[in-house]
Amino acid sequence: MAVIETAERLLPPGLRARIAPLIAKAGTILNDRSATAGAQRQALMAFAIRIASAAIAFLSQIVLARLMGEFEYGIYAFVWVIVILTGNLSCLGFHTSIIRFYHQHIASGETTMLRGLNVASCLVALITATTVGALGFAFLFLFGDSVASYYLVPIAIALFIIPLIALGDILDGMARARGWTVSALAPTFILRPVLILAFMAAAALIDAPHDATTAMGGALAATYVTTLAHLIQLATLIRQDKGEAQRRYQLGTWMKYSLPLFLVDGIGFLLTNADVVVVGLYLPPDQVGIYFAAAKTIVLVQFVYFSVKAAAAPRFSAIIAANDHDALASFAAQATRWTFWPSLVIGLCALAAGELLLSLFGPNFTDGYWLMVILFAGILTKASIGPAEILLSMAGHQKLCVGVYAVTLIAAVILYVVMIPLFGLTGAAVAAATAIMIESLLLHLTVRRTLGITLFAFARKPQAGSGAN
Repeated sequence: MAVIETAERLLPPGLRARIAPLIAKAGTILNDRSATAGAQRQALMAFAIRIASAAIAFLSQIVLARLMGEFEYGIYAFVWVIVILTGNLSCLGFHTSIIRFYHQHIASGETTMLRGLNVASCLVALITATTVGALGFAFLFLFGDSVASYYLVPIAIALFIIPLIALGDILDGMARARGWTVSALAPTFILRPVLILAFMAAAALIDAPHDATTAMGGALAATYVTTLAHLIQLATLIRQDKGEAQRRYQLGTWMKYSLPLFLVDGIGFLLTNADVVVVGLYLPPDQVGIYFAAAKTIVLVQFVYFSVKAAAAPRFSAIIAANDHDALASFAAQATRWTFWPSLVIGLCALAAGELLLSLFGPNFTDGYWLMVILFAGILTKASIGPAEILLSMAGHQKLCVGVYAVTLIAAVILYVVMIPLFGLTGAAVAAATAIMIESLLLHLTVRRTLGITLFAFARKPQAGSGAN
């Protein structure tokens, strides 16, 4: 706070008067010990990490695209999206449910149950992901002739990455549940992309082929180093925090809650990544590369949503555990505003520099500029309702989320199948944006009907219905 006060004194009087309210607000966020201010700090910290991650990821994607060219870069992008998608799904919802159960077991003093939850979550993710990898190898052995030859080796390498992606997502959930924002996000969003870039640079120095196989090898090494380091760090922190408590398990209870979340998160993740996958199924790798570059450039806007979601989930869980509906409505409205306005500003800045940013990937990548514009329309619609699905999930309405996402996914698949063959990359972007708009409308209506809370960035004040569930 002393640093802020010193900086304020150095400013010209006119400028100081203009920004004094902002400085006061920043001071409140930094020093206030309330739960809401804590959530704001977590959101800001998460956003800062994601901004740093965006810069690193953007740089690494540019380097990869320049090194490999459009065709090989498109192969890498397609396979990497499948890896991330499959690894996330292999968690079976435990990477989200662990946040809710952490607060529930803390409130009831069940420390032995917490230790059991940590171990069970990791084992479920590892066993499921390993099984998926084994099935993938069986598919390649039996039906490899039906897969384009340039995909075979990168996919084979990817199958070894899936278990550690799944474990990393579980570790992320453990850290977020405890409010350890840096520990939750830095390994996946800072360390891993840095290591991928470093390993790819090392491969280039030893004259390894500049292709998707080399890039996937670098991703394999980076993922193993990152996840194992994160596991050691969290195990040390949790042991210091809770000691060597005995373990108790309620796997049936945890699984019963987690599986609907698996459907929610799984369908949501499919919605987020299905466009790249379907583009890869219908169009050649160079087109996949252009689409992926455009999506990666505009995705900076979604980091606001992710940051607020990461910070809001534990706060939602704590308020719901306290059964304070008015506080829940108020905080949900705040989280929506935290999501929308920064998303709008960052999105407009990204579009203003869009062609320049895309040109860094290569001269042909500027063809993806209008894809950015179309995708931004959908992203901004989602931002206008804030973290609605995490609110529903923390409130125990995850089954309704399943219905919302199922309807949205069906609509998205129909749109992709119809639009991509007819309109190519433009059709993919329109289909993706339309699917996000459908999802946002359904989530808005579901939250209002079930919780009596109106989530909308332009609502004048939170509206809480006394009859909410």
